[in-house]
Amino acid sequence: MGLTAAAPIDPANAMTRALVVRAQNGDAEAFGELIEDHYDLIYRTAWKWCGNRSDAEDIAQDVCVKLGSVIASFDGRSAFSSWVYRITLNAVRDMQRAGKRRGKYADAYAEVTPEDQPAEQEEAATSRQLWAAVRELPEKQRDAVLLVYAEELSHAAAAEIMGIKEATVSFHVHEARKTLRGLL
Repeated sequence: MGLTAAAPIDPANAMTRALVVRAQNGDAEAFGELIEDHYDLIYRTAWKWCGNRSDAEDIAQDVCVKLGSVIASFDGRSAFSSWVYRITLNAVRDMQRAGKRRGKYADAYAEVTPEDQPAEQEEAATSRQLWAAVRELPEKQRDAVLLVYAEELSHAAAAEIMGIKEATVSFHVHEARKTLRGLL
């Protein structure tokens, strides 16, 4: 009579939750494991948003330090990785608002040199131009595009991270496409 099986428990998510609880209770080793498990996500996200290795490293460091002071406020309503994404995005925005090293994307992508294969060279140049244009989009459009296309998240996951509805993410992606067509 309508009995359904419980949703399967994701072992990785369960391990993360256990580490979070331990870290919230002052376990430095658990906090270190959380940072180690999520550092690549933090750095990669920062790098994609700012396009500069040096800025991405600074942001990743800042986020790791900030996590130490705010981990107690994580309430588990969202996935820990979504929460970390949001903190990272806020750190990127803070850095951009402060105007630190604005406009420097020199080492964002591998340099294209004449020795490279021509097809790869053209593709790298096109990719570099595209992501540079994405970074110039209005904030909400940029965030939606980077989460959906660069991070390969679903619209629902992007909505959770951005704190908006899924349909709004779709709208921002649609508007970004229109804007990018005009820029490129």
